[in-house]
Amino acid sequence: MGLFNKVLASIGIGAAKVDTKLHESQLSLGERITGVVEVTGGNIDQQIDDIYLSLCATYTKEVDDRKVTKQAIIEKWKIAQSFVIHAGEKKQFPFSFSLPLDTPITVGRTRVWLHTGLDIKNAIDPTDEDYIRVQPTRVMNAVFQVMENLGFRLKEAECKETAYDVRKRLPFVQEFEFLPVRGEFRGKLDEVEIIFFPHALDECELLIQVDRRARGLAGLFAEALDLDETFIRVTIHKQHIQTLQTDLASLIRRYA
Repeated sequence: MGLFNKVLASIGIGAAKVDTKLHESQLSLGERITGVVEVTGGNIDQQIDDIYLSLCATYTKEVDDRKVTKQAIIEKWKIAQSFVIHAGEKKQFPFSFSLPLDTPITVGRTRVWLHTGLDIKNAIDPTDEDYIRVQPTRVMNAVFQVMENLGFRLKEAECKETAYDVRKRLPFVQEFEFLPVRGEFRGKLDEVEIIFFPHALDECELLIQVDRRARGLAGLFAEALDLDETFIRVTIHKQHIQTLQTDLASLIRRYA
């Protein structure tokens, strides 16, 4: 009977199970994500080599002129050394770590989750997935508010694979596309795209793309060649928040 149970456990039947319980499922960038991993023994004793947590996110990649959804590991942590889980036994492993600042915020179709895995030799590894909602930093929130105040509406937010010279350590960036629906920029711009690169909780680098609206034949020619797009890099600190609306409006106006 013992040998039969081992065979079943090797294909996941009657094997150990894992369940991760998060203390909070909504977090801001930089906050600590805490919880406990609960491992429950199956029908036999099993050697667990590792418990690992992976923070994952979705992004899109262009393949043959169509969008394909991919997954990226943002960070990975090992939270336990090798141990034996006995049949029917329960063990708990608490964890705590900071949510990386380059984690995409969960807006639009972007999904972020914590993947838990047990590493068991010669057996199917038990896993668990827990989705989390990621909120922006204070500086990022200030930018969103200023864009709204200036008459822009967030049209789309998407994580996209991008070139090495644009991205940082991850294979993608999260783009936020704003349309001018009122105010002075309506009719002057097609859109403004912003990519955030948070350096710290109180500091964030912005890559801003200003897409001017075509005016006349020269404008149409420039638009066809993408010459109507301007890229701007700027770093914002928390002390800039009070004057951010004036500063950002002036910056966009310069390239409108």
